[in-house]
Amino acid sequence: MASSTPATSFSTWAGAKIPQPFSNSSLDNKGLPSRFFSTRKPSRRAKIYSALHSPSVLEFPKHPHHSPIITKKDSNDTLKTAQPPHWNLLQRAAAKALDMMEGALVSRELQHPLPKTADPGVQIAGNFSPVPEQPVRHNLPVSGTIPDCINGVYVRNGANPLFEPVAGHHLFDGDGMVHAVCINGDSVSYACRFTETRRLIQERELGRSVFPKAIGELHGHSGIARLLLFYARGLFGLVDHSNGTGVANAGLVYFNRRLLAMSEDDLPYQVCIKPCGDIETIGRYDFDDQLRSTMIAHPKLDPLSGELFALSYDVVQKPYLKYFKFSSDGEKSPEVEISLDVPTMMHDFAITENYVVIPDQQVVFKLQEMIRGGSPVMYEKNKKSRFGILSKNARNASDIIWVESPETFCFHLWNAWEEPETDEVVVIGSCMTPPDSIFNECDENLKSVLSEIRLNLKTGESKRRPIIPESEQVNLEAGMVNRNLLGRKTQYAYLAIAEPWPKVSGFAKVDLSTGEIQKFIYGDRQYGGEPYFVPREGNSEREDDGYILAFVHDEKKWKSELQIINAMDMTLEASVKLPSRVPYGFHGTFICSKDLENQA
Repeated sequence: MASSTPATSFSTWAGAKIPQPFSNSSLDNKGLPSRFFSTRKPSRRAKIYSALHSPSVLEFPKHPHHSPIITKKDSNDTLKTAQPPHWNLLQRAAAKALDMMEGALVSRELQHPLPKTADPGVQIAGNFSPVPEQPVRHNLPVSGTIPDCINGVYVRNGANPLFEPVAGHHLFDGDGMVHAVCINGDSVSYACRFTETRRLIQERELGRSVFPKAIGELHGHSGIARLLLFYARGLFGLVDHSNGTGVANAGLVYFNRRLLAMSEDDLPYQVCIKPCGDIETIGRYDFDDQLRSTMIAHPKLDPLSGELFALSYDVVQKPYLKYFKFSSDGEKSPEVEISLDVPTMMHDFAITENYVVIPDQQVVFKLQEMIRGGSPVMYEKNKKSRFGILSKNARNASDIIWVESPETFCFHLWNAWEEPETDEVVVIGSCMTPPDSIFNECDENLKSVLSEIRLNLKTGESKRRPIIPESEQVNLEAGMVNRNLLGRKTQYAYLAIAEPWPKVSGFAKVDLSTGEIQKFIYGDRQYGGEPYFVPREGNSEREDDGYILAFVHDEKKWKSELQIINAMDMTLEASVKLPSRVPYGFHGTFICSKDLENQA
């Protein structure tokens, strides 16, 4: 995919005036950014674990050279911003002064080791590291036979930073990049492109990262300083944050003839799959001027009504949470304000046939913690975890039913359904402990336990049980149920085996009633991501009649492919050899050829 980079490029880059975006010329012979680095000495704490801290991640790929070290002297030079020609003299002077202030801030930060949850040498090492854009490549080699029902495009989102971090960086902070594999019989193409967010466009013009990284940088006093610097740049017109600051790197949904890329800190962005198989960003999408607030990265599409259900949360001012839905033709309902005492980190929720299920859990936003030197995303042990059950058609939140579920934190919810005979709503999710270890260092190994949570709407009581027997317990994260049955009782879930955490060594097909688990393991030093289930077309009597799509990367050969696995017998049907490396990413979707032809 790329040519080798000479060893001298490191010393050249370390003294560069303006960091450049990753490009083909900046990759080594394994497709890794040759300038990627760890600028901190390792912490001397005896035992630290985090969601992205495991031996597998800390083993950097072997390079034919040494990683650069940014010194105090280098940091001021590294942070110089390209000055667009339209800036006036006042703006140029302000930019220079603010760059000097930021350089001093970075110099101070470099004197101390970063936590593992903010260290780019941990967060985006190996195949978590970014790749350049790839224009569409056709006629890819296929092994096996692609099933007839897999006719369309598989798209997957992920975080892919355009510029090297000069300070803290969390995996979730990267710019959004969409990877697309178009399939028409045995004719297969691949492309990957950045989602052209307002943030990315401005940073590309400036020649470096300027917008604060929500998790990697906004912690402690330095986080406050970065916010002040950013808003000062906005005051002088050096950046424009009025039209969103999001990265659109998490979720993907195809709704009302539009493919939407989302992160919960902004509006969605409409992305188009062109007839040639390439990817184009149409722009920030407000549902024809109906949506004025951010939208959660995991809206739910009802398979029967065609409606799209969503939440929006605010971390600064009340109301902290709002619920709304869109009709199948895109008409937005009035917003329902849901009262919360504190802003809750709410990455996901669930729907049933008649309700939305809203998790109000113990990971919250407390911006005042930055004044005390901590992270604004924190575990609040005195808060009670609960689920809110609200009618899908609610006009206000007066009838919401809150059911407590002690010490429950689910980053993702896979499905939910109603059982009227027992007055219960059943929720299927992966319960994480410690709850905030994705965001903060902790001394305990993270566990993600697939669980059934029963919420009794009459008594207000809850029950929780692990679905898989303890003897077979594995970390299960990222996955789905048959999307044709979302919100209805399902027998199976298909979930990533997140081991060694946070890598994915395979996926599991789990019987949700019996706990029986069938595993598909990718192989020695082969890892993937979210398994995506595509049901076979037609009225099959079997819920598991379909195929799993998953990107898989071989860390020995440093090659990636798309695998297609029969979900009924868990055997490999076909694999597509991809022309470039696909980093481990987040969530995806499949769009059939008919829907592709009808894109808006």
